[in-house]
Amino acid sequence: SDSVGSSEAPLFLVILEKSATLQTGETVSAGLSTVDAISDTEAGDEAHALIVSLQQELRAKDEYLQSTNEELETANEELRSSNEEMQSVNEELQSTNEELETSKEELQSVNEELFTVNAELQTKVADLTRANNDMNNLLAGTGIATVFVDHSLRILRYTPAATRIINLIQGDIGRPVGHIVSNLMGYDTLLEDTQEVLDTLTPKGVEVQTSAGDWYTMRILPYRTLNNVIEGAVITFVDISAAKRAQKALHEAHFRVTEAIVATAREPLLVLDPDLRIILANPPFYRTFRIAPDNAVGRLLYDLGNRRWDIPALRKLLEKILPKDPVFKDYEISHEFEDVGLRTIRINARMVSEEGRPNFILLAIEDITEQKNEEDSL
Repeated sequence: SDSVGSSEAPLFLVILEKSATLQTGETVSAGLSTVDAISDTEAGDEAHALIVSLQQELRAKDEYLQSTNEELETANEELRSSNEEMQSVNEELQSTNEELETSKEELQSVNEELFTVNAELQTKVADLTRANNDMNNLLAGTGIATVFVDHSLRILRYTPAATRIINLIQGDIGRPVGHIVSNLMGYDTLLEDTQEVLDTLTPKGVEVQTSAGDWYTMRILPYRTLNNVIEGAVITFVDISAAKRAQKALHEAHFRVTEAIVATAREPLLVLDPDLRIILANPPFYRTFRIAPDNAVGRLLYDLGNRRWDIPALRKLLEKILPKDPVFKDYEISHEFEDVGLRTIRINARMVSEEGRPNFILLAIEDITEQKNEEDSL
């Protein structure tokens, strides 16, 4: 039995007994102590190294477990804090949602009001468009040339008929009316007259003629809104060419009648224009005062006979009395005339006007020298 025992590896007897429950660390330490004791007495270097390695690994596991527990507790605290914040955010979101619901209802109410206002505006736009179309057709249909300007005399709009008087194109909208070339003859105060109307708010009218020979009555009026606010001026041109032609024809007919009357009269007669220039004289005038027709027609009355007709009494009669009283009769003047000597004449005059403007003056001259001499001799 000894030989057998000496040839085999040594055997160990492990006895397990029930003991009181210990903490994990104490159990491990106790186990490690027992193992240490056994390894110190029985095991070799290799077993001891293995046991040391296991001890280090267990300590590392224990430290890792402790660190993990601490991290887990920290994470739990952070989660609790995050949960509280999420609850607070959720409450704020609920409050915001309620406000949004209220805003939605208000926006819906505003949207309905806007829809109603939009419908009213569309109706007004349609009415305004119809009114604008009616006005454009009215202005174009009447044929009255019209130009609208603002306070700065910039063109706002115009009718097609205005292009025959002022050289306007669509691109001239917004330009000063003074920058546009007009076809008006003998009239260059459009800007001044328009500004005067804007300053005084008094309409102004004048007759103008174009280079084509057409006549227009130009009227400048303040542009008033429905609220009686002045926003510029309106310049209108009414074609009066036909009326002018009729007036000219009437004037010519009238003049021909006058000419016939003058030619058939036995007493000296003169026809003067408003500037007192001789338009017509009859043969008795030429014979009585020994004046040649070539030296009379077109000349100023006062220049006749080497200015012997520049008589103060006659000048007073024609320049001061006649404009106030268009007819005077039996005005006697004694004067020394060239080639005929001292003569006493009786003058009857009438100013013939058309449309309130002087047209010509009819002057009847009667030589009463012999009559006066007979009266003086008695």
